[in-house]
Amino acid sequence: MKRVLTVTVNNNSGVLNRVTGLFAKRQFNIESITVGPTENPAVSKITFIVPMDDPAKMEQLVKQLQKQIDVLKVSDITDKSIVTRELALIKVQCPPPVRSEVYSIIEPFRATVIDMGKNNITVQVTGEPNKVEAFIELLKPYGIKDISRTGVTAFVREYQKQESAQLSILQL
Repeated sequence: MKRVLTVTVNNNSGVLNRVTGLFAKRQFNIESITVGPTENPAVSKITFIVPMDDPAKMEQLVKQLQKQIDVLKVSDITDKSIVTRELALIKVQCPPPVRSEVYSIIEPFRATVIDMGKNNITVQVTGEPNKVEAFIELLKPYGIKDISRTGVTAFVREYQKQESAQLSILQL
C-alpha cells in the first residue's frame, strides 16, 4: 500500500538530506517526493509517497521523523480525505499526419501543448497521479521521447467525511 506522508520542516540547509537519510538508513523506498516553501518562507513542506504495507513500520517511521532536528510536524494523511496533484511534461513524437489524433487524446485530459516542433510536441498535464499515468499510457503508442514528472503533492481536505453507521433493511 502506498502511504502519503507530509512533513513540515524549518527551511534550513541540510534538512532534506537528514530527513531522506532516515528513510535510507531504515531501507524505506521513497516513490515520490516533493518539497516547497509554505506561506511562511522559513517553513517548507515535504510530501512523500512511500510504499509500505506494515502499519507498525509506518508508525515507527513517523515517530523517528518527529525526533529529527528542524522537523515541526509529521502527518500520515493516507487514510484522510485528501487532494493529490502531480505535473508531468511529456515530449511525444507527433508528425503532422497524426497531430489531430494526438490532440484528441490531449483534450479530454485538459492537457496543454506547451512546445511544438516539426515532428514533436511537448504536453503539460496536471492532476491526480492516476490521471497522469493514464495519459502517459495513451501517448505511449505514438512514441514518448522524454518525460519529466514533479512527484505528488498532497493536502488534507477541509471537509472530512465522517464514517456513519448504515442501517440495513435486514435489521428492521
